[in-house]
Parts: sequence; structure tokens; C-alpha cells
Amino acid sequence: MAREKIFVTREHIIPEAIAYLAEHHDVEVWKERSAPPRDLLIKKASECAGMLTEITDVIDKELLDQTSTLRVVANRAVGMDNIDILEATSHGVMVANTPGVLHESCADFTFGLMLSLARNITYGDRQIRAGAWKVFDQIPYLGTDVYEATLGIIGMGLIGTAVARRAKAFNMKIVYYSRTRKPELEESLGLEWRPEMDSIFREADYVSLHMPLTADTEYVVGPRELGLMKPTSFLINTTRGRTVDPKALYEAVSGGGIAGAALDVTDPEPIGIDDPLLTLPNVLISPHIASASSATVRKMGQMAAANILAALEGQTMPSCVNPEAANQR
Repeated sequence: MAREKIFVTREHIIPEAIAYLAEHHDVEVWKERSAPPRDLLIKKASECAGMLTEITDVIDKELLDQTSTLRVVANRAVGMDNIDILEATSHGVMVANTPGVLHESCADFTFGLMLSLARNITYGDRQIRAGAWKVFDQIPYLGTDVYEATLGIIGMGLIGTAVARRAKAFNMKIVYYSRTRKPELEESLGLEWRPEMDSIFREADYVSLHMPLTADTEYVVGPRELGLMKPTSFLINTTRGRTVDPKALYEAVSGGGIAGAALDVTDPEPIGIDDPLLTLPNVLISPHIASASSATVRKMGQMAAANILAALEGQTMPSCVNPEAANQR
């Protein structure tokens, strides 16, 4: 098979996957930790047969209109909101993601956020480092139990299901809303389905978001939804920042409408150092690292590389979201 050109938009994240691709094709890599400039991304797309991208690399009509060589884009992520799938399909570009390898890591992290927020673990650490812990006094750090609380999950895909399994060990009552009802999970895990999302916000002590970012879910959590939550409840978001209205979240937390929030994703991202959410002691923010265990990152890179190789060899890809694109060439 002839060697093709492939562009990888980060060097430091998946070196093993890059080395694997380089055994078969000519690979060029953007060496900075930041995303490649837009004009360079477009240029490389017009020169290459394949691209391995991160979620901050936008693959849209403007880019796709300027390339006739591009045949596959492998996104090192499950979410695909950075790629215009319809445009890619019409241009004959196959698009792949990396499902089935990160849900356990994300579920671990979701519970880590929940426990840290509920029990003031991060807040206590901040206070110690600020020199504010002067005497043994637990009252300023009183938290909320997770055990036997009600967990509301919005989006019962692989990650939501993995979170539910962990919640069973905490004897939590689990209610969920999903586009597709999951009777088998209701039976095996004791889940309770709700036919509309409002019920989740009203009932849950912890609301955990696990739906993809789409036109329907952009800012789906706004003032009205947050207003349905109990003042003792918490919001956990590990999906995408633009699923939650940040101004509404600030108002809800600062005004006592909800007890706090834990966010692995923000809007914008990275969050600005002057963002008002950072002034709230009961908001915990991490830098979009829910899937960032060393093993999971390695597996994601391997799957992305395998998708590219399969596409260029005309074989079935491990995870192609638009196989019909092959018919457009």
C-alpha cells in the first residue's frame, strides 16, 4: 500500500499512536501543546489523506471545501461536536471517534468530583494551603452525605451507565432521563426512568450530566432547570461546557438556589481566570480531565490510529460514525 500523508494535531498526547502510524504512512505532527492555527489546519487538510484531531480542532464546511485529498478524520474523543458530520459525509470524508474505552475512567472521575464537592475535600485543601486552618473545628467543613442520596443521571449511555453502577455501591436511589429508555438497566441496577428531564432536576440530590453536545442540548441547563433543583442539591458536569448556561449557574450557586457544582468542562474553555464562577467556594472546577488516565489516553490514541489505517486501507474502521461517506467518492 502506498504511503499517504497524515497530520496529527498534537505531538505530546499520543506518541505511541503516532509511532504506529509512522510505520505505515508519512506523518506530520504539530509540536506545540496548543491547537494548530486555523490557517495551518486548513492547509494540512488540503494536503493530507488523514487527520488525527482533538476536540478543539474544528472540522467544518470551510475546511472541508478546501480539500479534495482528505479521506478520514479520526477524533480522539467520543464527542463529535467539533466536526460537522453532515458536511464531512457530503465531501466523502469518513469520521471516527473513540467510544468504549473511556467510560470507566470518566465514571471514576465523576464520582471523584461528587465526593470532593459533597464532602468539601477540595475546599478543605484550599483552606489549609491558604493558612486558614488554625484550630480543630469541623463545623466550617460540614459536608453532605452521598450514601443513600438520590442521584439523577441525564444521558444513560456508556458513561452514565458506569456512573450508575458505582452509585449502587453507595446505595443511592438512581433516577434517569435518556432519549432511549433502558429496561434492562432498570432491572439489573434498580434504575428508575423519568419520561421528562424536569423530574430529574426536581428529585435529585446530585444531578450528573452525560449527554452529548448537540443543537438540542446546547445550554439545556439554564435558569429554569436550575430553578427546579433543591437548594441542597448539586450539579455535576463532565460532558461539555456548553450544555450549561454559566451565568445561570453562577446565579443559582451564589444565590443559594443550589448547594454547589462540580465542573470538568466549562464555557468558555479554558475558563478565564476572572470568571465569576471561580470566586465561589462551593464550585469545583477541573481542566477537562475526566478521561485523562494514562491507560485510557493511550487506548484512545490507539483506536484513533487504527481508524485512520483501516480507512486508508479500505477496511472496516473500528468506529466510523458515517460509513456512508465512502459512497460519496
